[in-house]
Amino acid sequence: MALKHKGKIALITGANKGIGFEVARQLGAEDITVLLGARNSHLGEIAGIDAHFIEFDVTKPETITKAAEEIRVQHGRLDILVNNAGVLVKGDGPPSVADPEAVRQALEVNFFGVLAVTQAMLPLVRSAPSGRIVMVSSGLGSLTWNADPRLAVCWLQVSGSQRIQGDSQYADCAACMGVEGYYHQGQHR
Repeated sequence: MALKHKGKIALITGANKGIGFEVARQLGAEDITVLLGARNSHLGEIAGIDAHFIEFDVTKPETITKAAEEIRVQHGRLDILVNNAGVLVKGDGPPSVADPEAVRQALEVNFFGVLAVTQAMLPLVRSAPSGRIVMVSSGLGSLTWNADPRLAVCWLQVSGSQRIQGDSQYADCAACMGVEGYYHQGQHR
């Protein structure tokens, strides 16, 4: 299987920990050259794969532009863009209690940052024979789930094993919320 992907180039945002780190590790195991997009270079190494750190911050357009140019010069294309960088900001929550500044901070990274990275990398993805963009998301982005008080219990019952204890009506939410539980329990990397 790995030979099928050899020579492909992938950029993963937020690749220095958690989900992004694991995506990078697995893509690298498939012989894909992995570009680790993150703010912290000391967290940008994965042993045993062809990985290269690219420093950028999704909230700083100049760093995104610089990263896109670096990829263009070094690789000429981008086969896979994984938009994974995201934040959970203390104070964000339901509209009745959310701190507007916390919501602004979350939107800056989770929406505008993704938009800026996608726009900057799109010409590179289009240059690839069959470029792909992957958007990593979670249940935290679902208005329906966040408006349903029954799901508040499910959020608390998510375990690192990606299982929901209790209401089977929400069993199909397990994988998404399991990832959230995995991240919030500090079990990344």
